[in-house]
Amino acid sequence: MQSHKSPTAEPRREARRTRASPAHDSANASLETLCTVRRLLLLLGVAGLLAGTAAGTWLLAKHLKQPQPDQDFTQLQEPAAVPACGDGEEEDPVVRGTPSRVSFRINAANSLLEAQVGGRPGWLLACHERWSLSLGTLLCRQLGYLRMIHQKGVNLTDVKVNDTQEFVQVRPHQEGSLEDLWRVRSSCDSGRIVALKCSECGLRPGTARVVGGTDVSPGRWPWQVSVYHGSQHRCGGSVLARDWIVTAAHCVHSYRQLQASAWLVFAGVITHGSIKQEAGLSVKKIIYHPLYNDNSLDYDIALMKLQVPLNFTDAIRAVCLPRSHQDLFQGAQCWVSGWGYTRPGQAGALPFPLAPCRSRSSLGFSPSPAQVTETLKEALVPLIGTKRCNSSCVYAGELTARMLCAGHLRGTVDACQGDSGGPLVCRDGPAWRLVGVVSWGQGCAQPNRPGVYANVAQLLPWIYHVTEIY
Repeated sequence: MQSHKSPTAEPRREARRTRASPAHDSANASLETLCTVRRLLLLLGVAGLLAGTAAGTWLLAKHLKQPQPDQDFTQLQEPAAVPACGDGEEEDPVVRGTPSRVSFRINAANSLLEAQVGGRPGWLLACHERWSLSLGTLLCRQLGYLRMIHQKGVNLTDVKVNDTQEFVQVRPHQEGSLEDLWRVRSSCDSGRIVALKCSECGLRPGTARVVGGTDVSPGRWPWQVSVYHGSQHRCGGSVLARDWIVTAAHCVHSYRQLQASAWLVFAGVITHGSIKQEAGLSVKKIIYHPLYNDNSLDYDIALMKLQVPLNFTDAIRAVCLPRSHQDLFQGAQCWVSGWGYTRPGQAGALPFPLAPCRSRSSLGFSPSPAQVTETLKEALVPLIGTKRCNSSCVYAGELTARMLCAGHLRGTVDACQGDSGGPLVCRDGPAWRLVGVVSWGQGCAQPNRPGVYANVAQLLPWIYHVTEIY
């Protein structure tokens, strides 16, 4: 901010006054006074010279004692790199999970439900007593799956367990939160334990637009889709299930008066040149978040229900949602992918009907081949602390609780126009989880202007509600 000084702010200057010598002063007195003044000036000059020499020597010594910056530090200070705002590393999670005393997992080898209770070592098996389908649904959601597929009771005699194995069992009176429902037991009265199967997600085959990104090989991000309106790519999206796609609300909100069938979803594609219109899947229904705000892009998320379910292959799979109790911190290595602009200079001055220089969709104009890249791109973008991203030198408080930042404060790598609605995924063991949905940014790949994403963990209740009732 420039400061503007008013006339009254100017420093006051005193008028120089002269006084005539009295007529009776003698010439000798004047000469003596002049000599005295000269001697004083000489003494003051010598003293000033000595003081200046001493001060210079002290400053030079202090400078020599200071450690000189090494080459790496010097490079960080070049104009191309912008230091992070704030001091030190942030300790607050970028994605904050719900604290819990009981955590669950599904054993990949036998599908048995296992629990870990605070203060007890090892994993406990879950007794089938008082088990219900609703509990299975809740646990699958807590683990980041969209749906429960199957559950059953397994005889303990069919499972190898040691003599010290402990169990958790649903309490007789099922009240309180999910973690309060359980008590630890040394055995199961029914002799059966719970096996649970949730919807498959987050696994790449052989589990073995992005500025500054690299081309993607087939099947690397099998949940990535291209969302077309008419005959052109408009946004990215992610497969949540065979019949559900998640994208950004700003991609579809301005078209809300039109038929949902005007949209097509292309899954399992890497290059747009290979797309055939007849291969696109029509959209049956579009639901954007009811609290979505056009101006702030808060709650920037929408779901698309497909007319015909997808056939899952090595090239088409669902992504997992965040686990309810998982924290993600600044610096977590995540990936963004899309077909958007690949040069920062392509964005920032184009007219958008929604939020100029913010939303990262290609709405409001017809992208040319030079703008939307032919081949799917990917880029590694670490999570950035929300406090840092909301600081005065980045986005100055524009982020809400439904947003998160990822990228590099120095710029160079970022999502861009045409990537909107696409996935920001982070790896969690063998599974990949949808942590963010590409939403907005000021320009693309600009210093101190990282990408902003819808924070999926904050929007899970709405996602589960919509996919359950439609």
